[in-house]
Amino acid sequence: MRLGSIILFVALCSFTAYYVYEPIPERIEERWKLMLTNSFFRTLSHLADLCESVGLKDYMDVMYVITVIERIVPVSDEHVKVTEEKFDGVEVVVYQPKHQDRDADLRRAVIYLHGGGWCLGSSRMSPYDLLARKIVTELDAVVLSVEYRLAPAHHFPVPYEDVYRVVKHFLQKGVLAQYSVDPERVAVSGDSAGGNLAAAVSQQLQKEPGQQIKLRAQALLYPVLQALDLKTPSYQQNQDMPILPRTLMVRFWKSYHKEYNYTAPAVTQGVDEEVFGMDGPSQSLADPRASPLLVPDADLHSLPKAYILTCEYDVLRDDGIMYATRLRAAGVEVTHQHYDTGFHGALMFTVWPTDFLIACRMTDNYIKWLKENL
Repeated sequence: MRLGSIILFVALCSFTAYYVYEPIPERIEERWKLMLTNSFFRTLSHLADLCESVGLKDYMDVMYVITVIERIVPVSDEHVKVTEEKFDGVEVVVYQPKHQDRDADLRRAVIYLHGGGWCLGSSRMSPYDLLARKIVTELDAVVLSVEYRLAPAHHFPVPYEDVYRVVKHFLQKGVLAQYSVDPERVAVSGDSAGGNLAAAVSQQLQKEPGQQIKLRAQALLYPVLQALDLKTPSYQQNQDMPILPRTLMVRFWKSYHKEYNYTAPAVTQGVDEEVFGMDGPSQSLADPRASPLLVPDADLHSLPKAYILTCEYDVLRDDGIMYATRLRAAGVEVTHQHYDTGFHGALMFTVWPTDFLIACRMTDNYIKWLKENL
């Protein structure tokens, strides 16, 4: 009996180690912590696949558990005043410095858009709450964290339109004055799908007729910028990397776009049929509001200065690199910060037990850029 228990224990440990272990590149720091973190994501993904296959729940409904686990109720503290408001009908969490001298200068402001593939995530998750507080205290800034509606319940262009309405509402003289914000020091920023929305809003806002107040800067953190080519070198090299494998990115695009047609993987005349189906790319996928990388060159010249963060071990790496290259060619001031040991989503891993050293470095460098350029 005792021997049987030992054998069972060893077998269980061996299976756990086999399941947790992944061939993650040696250069990545804290590899075992990343393996353990990703084993949770993979387990949840397998469960989501199972639930969807038997008709119990949609895949994204199950994956939304990640958002629920991290969800908090943002509250004020001794340094930061937090309020939940609606801007033109869209929910926002507003973070402001608690104390301000009457004679103090007007403040900076950052409109922040969370990631999650347009399907997951929330401004009320603990990593976004921590980031907002850090921006407020270190920059003496106002932060608007936008709770845009999510796919698949709300397909493109609903999330984009929610964000655009918030930005337009905030960039009014009366609203800026209400929050003591300098009209010439407002930035839009976001990570992953939030970076997609931030880039799209920046492009569309500068074409808005009669828009008097412009954005000063855009900060895009490992942004997803196009759906036309999911076979770039970074998609191929990192298709099985933790957190955002290529298959999950395909699912995100499928959920975000109503016209998306998923078929068996194949490539014909350079068009990825896995993404587009036999009829080729849908009009919505080619819309620059969905794929900001596809905007014409003429629309790039007047964009605000940009900070673009990319990670070596990320399927979205080449999206960011290509956009940085195009912006520079158009005469836009660009700071491109590339992390040779970075992986997708790293900046948000700041809460124990999934707190990573690289997340601290990314956050510090990101806030430093905002401090110097906003």
